[in-house]
Amino acid sequence: MTTTAGAAGTGLPEVERIPPRSTRYVRDERDPNAFLVQRSVFVDEDVLAREREAIFNRCWVYVGHGSEIPEPNDFVSRTVVGRPVLFTRDKDGEVRVWYNACTHRGAEVCRERRGNARRFRCFYHSWSFSTDGRLVAMPDEDAYPEGFSKEAHRLRGPARVESYRGFYFMNVRADAEPLEDYLAGTKYYLDLTADQSAAGMVVTPGSHEYSIKANWKLLVENSFDGYHAIPVHKTYLDVQRSRGDQIAGSTDSDWKRSYAYDLGNGHAVTVKEAPWGRPIARWKPSMGEDTREIVEDSYRRLVAAHGTRRADEIAGLDFNMHVFPNLSINNIMAVIIRTYHPVTPGLMHVNAWSLAPAEESPAARRVRNESFLSFLGPAGLATPDDNEALESCHRGYASDPGGGWSDVSRGMDLDEPRNWDELQMRTFWRRWSDLVEGPGGGNGGEH
Repeated sequence: MTTTAGAAGTGLPEVERIPPRSTRYVRDERDPNAFLVQRSVFVDEDVLAREREAIFNRCWVYVGHGSEIPEPNDFVSRTVVGRPVLFTRDKDGEVRVWYNACTHRGAEVCRERRGNARRFRCFYHSWSFSTDGRLVAMPDEDAYPEGFSKEAHRLRGPARVESYRGFYFMNVRADAEPLEDYLAGTKYYLDLTADQSAAGMVVTPGSHEYSIKANWKLLVENSFDGYHAIPVHKTYLDVQRSRGDQIAGSTDSDWKRSYAYDLGNGHAVTVKEAPWGRPIARWKPSMGEDTREIVEDSYRRLVAAHGTRRADEIAGLDFNMHVFPNLSINNIMAVIIRTYHPVTPGLMHVNAWSLAPAEESPAARRVRNESFLSFLGPAGLATPDDNEALESCHRGYASDPGGGWSDVSRGMDLDEPRNWDELQMRTFWRRWSDLVEGPGGGNGGEH
């Protein structure tokens, strides 16, 4: 099995490749080597306001997957980083993203979660809009003054909407770089995910939506933090071991071919061969003997479509990937798409979806759902533990308001950091600092 490495694979550790910085919020130090993050970034209202402007109003932000709106006039309404939007496909099949606000007085033009409709009608004054954004009807139109233009009152939306392999993103800046350039090295792993299916990957029905009383950046860190897996998720690992899986309960023994890679533009990934089963094509005893043929048939389909080498990589490579700023795609015991949107410094809203091959049989989908829910579901054996850990961190910050530094130094002097090291988090924080504080930390030196 092969893997790709963004900025990794240079043969040099970070401390030799990346210059140090010392800013108000991030210290990337040498002699001795240390990487520290000021904890005020998790609790300060001014920091969140700066993030909204410098990050979320600048970067490409995930909106949804094309499979959620397969037919003309399908729509989904959701909130994306505080902005209510309509993710829809117009009558001609073109995907659109509109702000869910009437151009008359600003009320929502759609109050349904999802559906299929030729028009969005504002309940306040009954202005109606087509799925391609045109204002098509309004009561007492003749009462408006001469020169009134329906065209000037189209629904508004982000300046740019682009997609890659079915994943749709929006950007409020017209001059933003193309999405494919922005995604950089993440495209390799998005391809690995999309190539699980010849018929296309689809978001399965339903979603998980919940809140965590913690800062959104804590979930960024947690989403690809391999260091916490053994102590925090011991219950899950013990259950899998009791069902026959070969799990030693140590990182060195359980994670094979384990690495962490900088993928560019603040994106990062951790990869490994893990000891658990994967419904796409890696059967383990914990999945039950009755599922073995289903999983092995999935592997045979991958070989037929891609050849043995590529099939082995799709089936055997677990990865946890973060797409800057707030999207995680974890392709582990199942595939989860997860976004996290800040509400206040101490509260985030989380949305999560399961992604699966469109052609999966009902029996194979049952195997996938059981694998997904047992670990990744909000009532599974992992997600509640993670949420409690993040809330515990946030409560702990109250002990020294605005003070203290979090240590993110693990593995920074290694040629090839592992998935239980912290290169991936440092990648996020360096990009975060560049955007929030200025390239290289701006003037720096404020402590």
